[in-house]
Amino acid sequence: MRSLTTTIILLTAAVLSAQGPVSLSLQQALDMAAKQSYSVQASALEAEKARHKVKEITAIGLPQINGEVQLQNFIDVPTQLIPNFFTPGQGPEFIAAQFGLPWNASAGATLSQLIFDGSYLVGLKATRALAEQSQQDLEKAAADARNQAAKAYFGVLSAAEGERLAGEGIPLLEKSLAEVNAMKEAGFMEITDVDRITIQLEQSRSLQRSFKQQGDVARMLLNLTLGLPQGTPVTLTDDLGKILNDPNETSLTEVPLDPATHVEQKSAETLVLLSDLQRKNERSKAMPSLGGFLSHQQVWNGPDFDPGGKYPFYPTTLWGLKLTVPLFSSGSRYHKVKQAEIALKQTEVNKTATEQRLVAFSEQSRTQARTAFDNFKTEERSLALSKSIFDRTSVKFTNGAAASFELTQEQGNYLIAQQTYIQRVVELLMARADLRKALDLY
Repeated sequence: MRSLTTTIILLTAAVLSAQGPVSLSLQQALDMAAKQSYSVQASALEAEKARHKVKEITAIGLPQINGEVQLQNFIDVPTQLIPNFFTPGQGPEFIAAQFGLPWNASAGATLSQLIFDGSYLVGLKATRALAEQSQQDLEKAAADARNQAAKAYFGVLSAAEGERLAGEGIPLLEKSLAEVNAMKEAGFMEITDVDRITIQLEQSRSLQRSFKQQGDVARMLLNLTLGLPQGTPVTLTDDLGKILNDPNETSLTEVPLDPATHVEQKSAETLVLLSDLQRKNERSKAMPSLGGFLSHQQVWNGPDFDPGGKYPFYPTTLWGLKLTVPLFSSGSRYHKVKQAEIALKQTEVNKTATEQRLVAFSEQSRTQARTAFDNFKTEERSLALSKSIFDRTSVKFTNGAAASFELTQEQGNYLIAQQTYIQRVVELLMARADLRKALDLY
């Protein structure tokens, strides 16, 4: 775990220090996001913190040594009245006496060792579960980062495809506009014909700009999910058509779900384990605990500040055992155990609910992916038909067999088809990304 976290941190530092262009396939983008996205960095640090927490809890049962040094100077030495046993029957009944010296110093060390404690034994088991939970959180963060990176990658490619499609008809419209202007000047066309084509040309350019702006935003989101500084040039090497027709993607709807291996299900099971350990911990608090200690001190006293001079240090050494036996808590421990038992039942219910939720969500995502694929195929055919109609109308218009109204109408239909097609592409890609996440295949 330590080497994994260190590797992530080193890779992150290396990438963040580089500002040069990056070329990435979809798989490379997913791998990069899983290693250095900001959420993964945070989870890796949390896992590193959990590792130190495990060692902290383990160290409780190991020998503990504490040292202490003390120096005291009594400006007024404590005075106490004692019976006058020096001259009984004569003088005062009590006399004042000082039993200390103005200066005293001491230095010592105490060794303590926990011999038996039920809570500590349960805590040792809990540390392993905590470490496992932090690892599962890191895996979940990596899967989420892959999912977000895939969606951002798809967004960039889809916007680029929309920009390309919107730009296909612009040269033809520009040519048609020039021809109509020339024919208007010659008296064969009206200004209305010019205006119609001008409006259609501006709509095509506006749509192209809109797709470009969407692509710019998608690139910013991609850099964010990859953990790259904004403005870092990123070149996407995978083709949109290749991704859409990838057999691994098209067959995704037929992949079965295995809830037992899903990271969220494993996380729910770990919560059950931790709750069970908490219940055992509360029960163990009714058991005795035994500890031992060894203490050694060197003590000096003197009328003047001269440690170790005329008056030497005197040693004090002792050892002992301390047995603590819980006897009566007025029901406090009992109710804590009951609360822990209820919390365990809650996590068991959550475990069952998580499994059922994963099954339901995977089937919902599967249905959405199938529907999105059917819609995509339908719109793909509609786009091809719309383009074919527009191309034929353009030829007729050039030959004088079609009016400008027909040309602009078919161009408008083609623009709508382009927008709808890109929308269906995005829906399909996002549905597949969600399905892959629901099946825990990232």
